[in-house]
Amino acid sequence: MTAPVFVVEHFDAGEGGRYVLDGPEGRHAVSVKRLRPGEDVVLTDGAGRRADGVVLDTEGKDRLIVRLDPVTEEPPEQPRVTVVQALPKGDRGELAVETMTEVGVDAIVPWAAARCITQWRGDRGLKALGKWRATAREAGKQSRRVRFPQVAEAATTKQVAALLAGADFAAVLHESGDEALATAELPSSGEIVLVVGPEGGVAPEELALFAQAGGKAYRLGRSVLRTSTAGTAAAAVLLARTGRWT
Repeated sequence: MTAPVFVVEHFDAGEGGRYVLDGPEGRHAVSVKRLRPGEDVVLTDGAGRRADGVVLDTEGKDRLIVRLDPVTEEPPEQPRVTVVQALPKGDRGELAVETMTEVGVDAIVPWAAARCITQWRGDRGLKALGKWRATAREAGKQSRRVRFPQVAEAATTKQVAALLAGADFAAVLHESGDEALATAELPSSGEIVLVVGPEGGVAPEELALFAQAGGKAYRLGRSVLRTSTAGTAAAAVLLARTGRWT
């Protein structure tokens, strides 16, 4: 089994590379994971920097003593995949973020589409965004990533159109698409932006604006997936076809 991942704010180690993992991450390692001397761990800042380590000892319930190797950095993968996710109902947003993180999406942009039942306003919006970001962090750790996806603030339709205009490949999942996403010609580098609409579908005026920005409509398959699962399925298609899964 691969080594568990823990998030740290710094990699400052003492003499002999001795590092103390404490706080919530230390408690999780000692009291939940119950790590013991000799076991491997990976420490990361979630932005690509990592250091492998070996457990030396534990202190109390929340301090893990680790011998830390030198810090390395994993470069960003290419092409970069951003998914614009329309706001689902209830906790389906966290489900979408969790599974998209697990498959390897690089950035997630919440979108307040016209037909979204859920709307992020005021404190409720800030709380929901915080949940999405916390979910991305935990799913990143669970899937052994060291570069977690960025979760942006909620975007308007005009802001989404601007993202599509700047992309090297821009796609909108929609049943009206003449071409399947599985057969689209994809770039080997640069930025891929994929838009996933709400349960009620992308509104005609949104679809027209996205088309003007270069966002072509593509169909995913014969069945219509829920908004909380469509992004993950589509991202898997893209990641496999661009070679990132090889």
